[in-house]
Amino acid sequence: MKKVLLIFITVFASNYLFAQIAIAKYKFIDDEVQKLGSFASKNVAEIADAVTAKYNTNEQKARAIFYWIANNIAIDPKATKQNDQKNKEPEKVIALRKATPLGFSLLVQEMCSYAKIRCLSVDGFVKNFVAEINEKIDEPNYSWNVVQLGQSPETWYYIDACRASGFVDKKQTTFTKQFTSQYFFADKKLFNLICFPNNMAWQLGGGINNLKQYYALPIFCNQAIGLEMRKPLPLTGLIKTKLKMPVSFSFAINNDITVSKISILIGDDKKQQKEEPMNFTNNNGNISFSYEFKKEDIFPIKIMIDGQEVLAYLIEVKE
Repeated sequence: MKKVLLIFITVFASNYLFAQIAIAKYKFIDDEVQKLGSFASKNVAEIADAVTAKYNTNEQKARAIFYWIANNIAIDPKATKQNDQKNKEPEKVIALRKATPLGFSLLVQEMCSYAKIRCLSVDGFVKNFVAEINEKIDEPNYSWNVVQLGQSPETWYYIDACRASGFVDKKQTTFTKQFTSQYFFADKKLFNLICFPNNMAWQLGGGINNLKQYYALPIFCNQAIGLEMRKPLPLTGLIKTKLKMPVSFSFAINNDITVSKISILIGDDKKQQKEEPMNFTNNNGNISFSYEFKKEDIFPIKIMIDGQEVLAYLIEVKE
């Protein structure tokens, strides 16, 4: 396992949370696992056996493991901030009920192993702020899992129980629980825009060819995967434009989600303007709008859906 650098896990949060879309395929599993509770006195093997006992398929067992971990293990802000991996082993994570991303991925791997599911911990890269756009780093700074349900390459799937569990504030002092179901068997095309593996063998479904290309992408917030975002444009994190020249934005989301407001938030946390509502079109979940930037400068922007940040870009405006 390569050394994991200090990472910053954050979800751009606001008072309103998107209602999670009920995934009927897994709801009965989630409900049953929730009833089982926290298993405060059990070890890793006992918990793995208990949460998977009722299920016949590896997919169902993997879902039960994912749901239990994401709802019973918290992100450890202090250890994450200090890159302290001394408690990353599964038994330590179970004892403490908190973990770094590496600790999450090792626990998923261990519990899947007890359930006889082939699962691997993957090291890779993630970016969280517009300041990281085009600023490639050399060492992995995040971890997640891949699981195999069959013999063909198409039967490998992503699991990210860490991001599914919630988020840490920007100062990395406080964890807020916010379960995101869609990090189980996450959409491969979207996940490949959010995270990039250190070993390209574990990029499922293809898409991004190299680390430089990955770091050129915009920032995808947790709500993007919660909305099941597809086809985001522009796909370049640094947008160069001219004063009062329209910049077009578009993406598709789950059509079952009602969108009332699209807005742009300009500036960083210290110098943020008010949200500016957009005139947008929504054609069966395909959303598009444009915006003319009125100030010559370089600044970050955030794309908001009903008050939630979903994408972030760096804008360079010249006359």
